[in-house]
Amino acid sequence: MVTGAIDGGLLVLAGIGQGDTESELRWMADKLVRLRIFDDEEGRFARSLLDVGGAVLSVSQFTLFGDASKGTRPSFTSAAPPAEAEALWLRFNELVAETGVQVEAGVFGAHMDVELVNDGPVTMQLERAPRA
Repeated sequence: MVTGAIDGGLLVLAGIGQGDTESELRWMADKLVRLRIFDDEEGRFARSLLDVGGAVLSVSQFTLFGDASKGTRPSFTSAAPPAEAEALWLRFNELVAETGVQVEAGVFGAHMDVELVNDGPVTMQLERAPRA
């Protein structure tokens, strides 16, 4: 059963960490839709998701917080607790949608088969720098 699909745009693997707040979600949603990572007519990264009319397929992914620096089993203690993470992930999706970008989503906490056709060389990790 397909729960979310897009024709063109971005597959977003969204990790929600301990201490993430509405502020981080707003920053990430804004950065995501305005980041110029799509080619223009000259082949330069000059167009954003908003510019190309792309959509977002959002998949919650706590394993992005996996820390395998010790031992052979990753620790996920930096990930937000599931109930908190789900609420924040849903809010992130709402914030992206408020920009006018279509958002499709996976199912929080579910085992999912995600298919991707990668059209181009861009894979990025976006993370807001901690405040000093």
